[in-house]
Amino acid sequence: MKAQVIKKFGNPSVFEIAEVPKPEAIPGHVVIQVKATSVNPIDTKIRFGVVPAIAPEFPAILNSDVAGVVVEVGEEVTEFKVGDEVFGCAGGVKGTGGALAEYMLADVQLLAPKPKNVTMVQAAALPLVTITAWESLYDRANVQNGQSVLIHGATGGVGHVAIQLAKLAGAKVYTTASSEEKLSIGKRLGADVSINYLEQSVEEYVKEYTDRKGFDVVFDTVGGENLDQSFQAAATYGTVLSIAARSTHDLSPLHAKALSLHITFMILKIMDKEKRQDYGNILRAVTKLVEEGKIQPLVDERVFNFDQVQEAHTLLESKNAIGKVVLRNEW
Repeated sequence: MKAQVIKKFGNPSVFEIAEVPKPEAIPGHVVIQVKATSVNPIDTKIRFGVVPAIAPEFPAILNSDVAGVVVEVGEEVTEFKVGDEVFGCAGGVKGTGGALAEYMLADVQLLAPKPKNVTMVQAAALPLVTITAWESLYDRANVQNGQSVLIHGATGGVGHVAIQLAKLAGAKVYTTASSEEKLSIGKRLGADVSINYLEQSVEEYVKEYTDRKGFDVVFDTVGGENLDQSFQAAATYGTVLSIAARSTHDLSPLHAKALSLHITFMILKIMDKEKRQDYGNILRAVTKLVEEGKIQPLVDERVFNFDQVQEAHTLLESKNAIGKVVLRNEW
């Protein structure tokens, strides 16, 4: 089969098309004909060599998210049959194959039925970011009805789903963005208040919207100095969530406010066979919510094909995308 592979770490130019063996079904797994995949920051970090401990062996097939059709079923599989449309975050890391290929071998524990009311492109945008937002808001922060939740990055991959999940939990949702277009999208997705962080400082919007008390939960999807600003924005006894904490920070604000800090690194469970079912369970719940119209994916208007993987990775790294960057398999 054809695949986009990397034989060394580096910038997007390291991708090359190669002929590789088509995977065969093994017990507990299915072979998926890949219809679409999306690019996540972790995919670019693996490609660049930032996280070598979780990188697949060279020549490596990257990208974790997949949407496609089951074409072969392994022994012991009862959840799916040939012809089923599925989606999941099912590989692209150590010990697995990725989705940048015609076919992908996937553990059924990591898959769920694709929502019937979305396209393959839309479905491929959802798995990693939705699982990440779900784990952070529901499993770690246990967001409750009536809480105030600040979500940074209204139109980011995780941010746009987090707005919707926090709203479903009954929270009052605040979100940050850098332009009127992004602020408007944040409101459309369910945010009660959209804040332009280029025009208002943390101190100013904490004063305006919380009477200086701070937010019950702050979700940092950006990292770097934004994590420090999240500590500043949190209320006493509040919770800060982060998905990008590979950095050094002064933790004294956590002590001063008795804050809780939770880090979500969802890729770990893909590599832990005993915990994979957690993700399949989340995605099955997500399928239902999508079909009920309670979660909608935000996909950047520039959809690429597999021959354009270099351009897709470059766009995500430019931080100019609005929503998820998705590739459609046209091989």
